[in-house]
Amino acid sequence: MAAQFPDRQWGSRTGLLGRTASAFAATKGGSWLVRTLTPLDRKLLQRTGARYTVLGPIGAPIILLTTLGRKSGQPRTSPLLYVHDGDTLYVVGSNFGQARHPAWTANLLALPEATVTIAGQQIPVHARVVDDPEHKRQIFDRFVDTTEAYAAYQERTTRDLRIFALTKA
Repeated sequence: MAAQFPDRQWGSRTGLLGRTASAFAATKGGSWLVRTLTPLDRKLLQRTGARYTVLGPIGAPIILLTTLGRKSGQPRTSPLLYVHDGDTLYVVGSNFGQARHPAWTANLLALPEATVTIAGQQIPVHARVVDDPEHKRQIFDRFVDTTEAYAAYQERTTRDLRIFALTKA
């Protein structure tokens, strides 16, 4: 069995701040604000090894996923929530419920080798799309359990949200 990924969450998602942030992120205005803060959040997460976010101690499990741009070949880093399952991390390409898939998902489809930064560690990973509908639903339900925003994101778009399993390379 492959070694497990570290797990780090700052704060509690069941605490007042975590519950409030989850409900707010599910709104269109909340999604817009989080999306607007993403460049600043990316910088803070990079400086702290993905330990701290500008959103505060909301209990959200966050990684930095670095892919290679499929067109540019340049590193592209995205802060993402994840679901932890021992030797696998799952990420979902929600793009806040927008009409298009996020660019990082196309980058992983083109080149499934990437790096995650989690709890101060940079770890090379291999990504694969979760295709099995039942497994995909189970994983997505875990994202909804993490924050209700994911249910809102799915309702806002007609596209199928891509879910990737990340394992250590």
